[in-house]
Amino acid sequence: MSEFRIRMMRRDDISTAVEWAAAEGWNPGLADAPCFAVVDPRGFLIGEFDGVPAATISCVNYGANFSFLGFYLVRPDLRGRGYGLRMWKQAVAHAGRRVIGLDGVVAQQQNYRRSGFELAYANIRYGGALAVPDRPQADVIDLTKIPLAVVEACDVTVFPAPRTAFLRAWINAPGHVGSARVRDGRLAGFGVIRPCRQGYKIGPLVADDRADAEAVLSALVAKVGGGQIFLDVPGINRGAIALAEDLGLIPVFETARMYTGAIPHLQLDRLFGVTTFELG
Repeated sequence: MSEFRIRMMRRDDISTAVEWAAAEGWNPGLADAPCFAVVDPRGFLIGEFDGVPAATISCVNYGANFSFLGFYLVRPDLRGRGYGLRMWKQAVAHAGRRVIGLDGVVAQQQNYRRSGFELAYANIRYGGALAVPDRPQADVIDLTKIPLAVVEACDVTVFPAPRTAFLRAWINAPGHVGSARVRDGRLAGFGVIRPCRQGYKIGPLVADDRADAEAVLSALVAKVGGGQIFLDVPGINRGAIALAEDLGLIPVFETARMYTGAIPHLQLDRLFGVTTFELG
């Protein structure tokens, strides 16, 4: 008799989830899986049908108050059998009473609403070819020269919870490159660029204003030698959208950022690039 079973992912299973996300057109980074694994290993679930991977989901807990849901995927040939709903229920149970966030495809908004999620804003992926900037900014330095605690203090202004372990892994992952702008002795902006299945993605990109964001972005593009660049922009940050459009990037994908409850006040005017749609 055929059997569907849910278990926690091993580290190699997370790579399977990343590959499935790539097949759906999400264009994950080449080193995403090991970075994701450090956050909350119990939050990654895989469903197996007769011992073969059939479905994935993650609901990773960031501290006591916030979780983020992603990788909600069912193998195409097994859809419509209720396996996804079983995965969903077990993942959400892992979050407990925490507020849950997600970046869902726009077409699924109504389904997420029925599960208690409300739309906060759209995230828009901009993409296009960028050349190496003519002159790099003199006050932009390597991100690894900034103490992690300082980076985290900047990051928590745009993300609902501290994520120290993730940031450490993200900044130091193979192929990832970070830059920071320091003005008047303080961190005015930082960003990370990483190689993906297609081109490079910049995220996070956090800055005091557009000028700081552009300085960091230019340094990151220069470090990888230009090429196909993607930037996931919160749709309510008009300055971020203007920056992307002025660079000649065009919208190529959109998600709905949704939450199950109230989250701490975030300075989204400082968020010029979302880190990752899978983990927030």
